[in-house]
Amino acid sequence: FHCQKEFKANNKMLVLFETPAGYSLLKVLDDGVIEDPKDLHKAFEKSPKDVVNLQAFQKFEDTTEAVAAATALIEGKMDKTLKKFLKKNIVSKKLADQLAVSDSKLGGAIKEKLGISCVNNTPVMELIRGIRNKFNELVPGLEDGGMTAMALGLSHSLSRYKLKFSPDKVDTMIVQAISLLDELDKEINTYSMRVREWYGWHFPEMGKIVTDNMQYARVVLKAGVRKNMHDMDFSDILAEDVEEDMKKTCEISMGTEISEDDIKNLSALCTQVISLSEYRVQLSDYLKNRMAAIAPNLSVMVGDLVGARLIAHAGSLMNLAKAPAST
Repeated sequence: FHCQKEFKANNKMLVLFETPAGYSLLKVLDDGVIEDPKDLHKAFEKSPKDVVNLQAFQKFEDTTEAVAAATALIEGKMDKTLKKFLKKNIVSKKLADQLAVSDSKLGGAIKEKLGISCVNNTPVMELIRGIRNKFNELVPGLEDGGMTAMALGLSHSLSRYKLKFSPDKVDTMIVQAISLLDELDKEINTYSMRVREWYGWHFPEMGKIVTDNMQYARVVLKAGVRKNMHDMDFSDILAEDVEEDMKKTCEISMGTEISEDDIKNLSALCTQVISLSEYRVQLSDYLKNRMAAIAPNLSVMVGDLVGARLIAHAGSLMNLAKAPAST
């Protein structure tokens, strides 16, 4: 079912107007003014009540009902309150008037469920814009400040609803975590290479002896200059044979001497490498637990990291489930 793009000039038109306070139904008194936007604007400025007349107003009982209605409207659907409102004021009265709506998708839903002919086009949007600007004058007893407060309250409630019930929120955590993990790998690798290149001028042979970047950074941070290595204990960092090889080599190294300032800055860089590496381990554990909770089967089949990258590539677990196997 599609919402009509043109209205019939020989029929009177009703307008469905949604507000934070409730649903309203207005009757267009002169269809002729709708055809020309300039005439429509002038008519609204002169006297809004000569353009449209309020037929019915259904106030929301509470914020929960308002949020449910707003959520349905965003999705182009008709909630229970709107359905009852239209049945009572149009269907039960057997009115043949066209119904002007602001959303063609909503118009299609109304046509399908209630059989009411709906119209949505540029003149209708101009008409609804005029109603919105002059709505307080069209509804007796409705204050501008009250409507603003209702709109603010509804927007806050709707935002909380979206945050609370977002089906993709756990997926988002996985997507962010795997992206951050990849960024950390790049940063750690870049910083580690800088440490090796920098300290390599002082102790070039150590690069081939200590191959692990984390161990390399810890040794540099603990020892400082290479002459201190011979009398220090590195059993908490290195294997016994690696430690012995390093201590022997440091005595015959061909590297240049470096200053205290060099060591100070090198130590700061090593601290960064160690800190980022430790956080990477923590983030990896977090990602593993998240994947086990949201996609246990995928984790078993392809692993935590590959599974997380697949979800990130698809955008969400739901999108991944809908994707063809060839992708």
